[in-house]
Amino acid sequence: MKSSLNKAEPADVAIEGVWPIRRRRILDWLVNETRGERFIDNILMEMCERLLAVGVPVTRSSLHFRTNHPQWIGARILWAEGMKEAKINTFAYGVENTPQFLNSPVNEIHSGANEVRKNLEDATEDYSYPLYHELRDEGYSEYIAWPIDHTFDKRHIVTFSTNRPGGFTGDHIDFLRDLLPALTLVSEIRLKNIMARTLLQTYVGPHASEQILSGVTTRGSGATVGAAIMICDLRDFTAISDLWPRDDVIHLLNDYFDAMSDPIERHGGEILKFMGDGLLAIFPLSKPSACHDLLTAIREGQEAMAKLNEEHQRMGRDPLRYGVGVHVGDVMYGNIGSRRRLDFTVIGPAVNVASRLESLTKEVKRPVLLSRAFVEMATCREEMDDLGSFPLRGLGEPVDVFAFRDAK
Repeated sequence: MKSSLNKAEPADVAIEGVWPIRRRRILDWLVNETRGERFIDNILMEMCERLLAVGVPVTRSSLHFRTNHPQWIGARILWAEGMKEAKINTFAYGVENTPQFLNSPVNEIHSGANEVRKNLEDATEDYSYPLYHELRDEGYSEYIAWPIDHTFDKRHIVTFSTNRPGGFTGDHIDFLRDLLPALTLVSEIRLKNIMARTLLQTYVGPHASEQILSGVTTRGSGATVGAAIMICDLRDFTAISDLWPRDDVIHLLNDYFDAMSDPIERHGGEILKFMGDGLLAIFPLSKPSACHDLLTAIREGQEAMAKLNEEHQRMGRDPLRYGVGVHVGDVMYGNIGSRRRLDFTVIGPAVNVASRLESLTKEVKRPVLLSRAFVEMATCREEMDDLGSFPLRGLGEPVDVFAFRDAK
């Protein structure tokens, strides 16, 4: 007697007592044919269009994800019939405490419900959630939400809505339920990829994160690149941290780093690391405007620091002072560290020069110092004061040093 396992089951045949209730062609596609698609929003959109094509009247769907992002607690991917691409919205931390979130079916799922389903065709009903009124006004007849439970008890949500008179049938609901386990696995893989990329970008920067994700993970791996280098340091931080409450110190540092970092990232620089109260950033010379971009970032950072100091003075605090050293040259860009703990950073004589220039700002009382090599490459000498040559610790020859003409 031959085992039934050797017999091919045709599509759309009910198999009692096991998942799926029926084998679906869309389920086969979701499991076997989406591995080449990186983005879950594209998968959601194609899945819904395939459902419509086989007669499952999904005319609106959304995915709600919790994310590990420094700015966003979560995101919603929304698709509706006729849209050429899904719409992605991000939500800041704190949204989970707002009336809009608390009074929603999404919150009900996050609070432990395994299903939220509502018929929307009764025009006289005072629905419990404002979303139901909105969907009914837009012509939808039924809404259903289910949890998507990822590993480590991470709960996310998928919703489906229809404008079919009478809502979803029992067969439609069975069809959608059959997709949930596969959608859970497919979405978890994509979400983990997004989280890995986000966390790496957050902690090592966009370029370094791409290098690491592409496989540059062995100690000593890297490359030599030409770059304009900027090192910035906050003055008197030790005294501040000794005298101020801890939370105030952290808040001060974050404000200071926002002021200096936002212009760097906005103009194409890459912050490689924060070092206590300092930062190291590079502007790769592969971009022709790198030196000009660095100068623009410094000037905008100075403007932001001036505004921050105005706030400090209104609060009766002393203004914050800082020093910036700028140089240009080749740096080794890659993995450095122990066998088990690596740092993706830049090293080399050019970095040392920028560091020494930053330290020199304390002696010459100018907040930004630049090397002759950088000034000549940036062709900005007419904007600078020539301060002369200075011996720098660890360097054999003195370095010609310049400062912004308007700096005091």
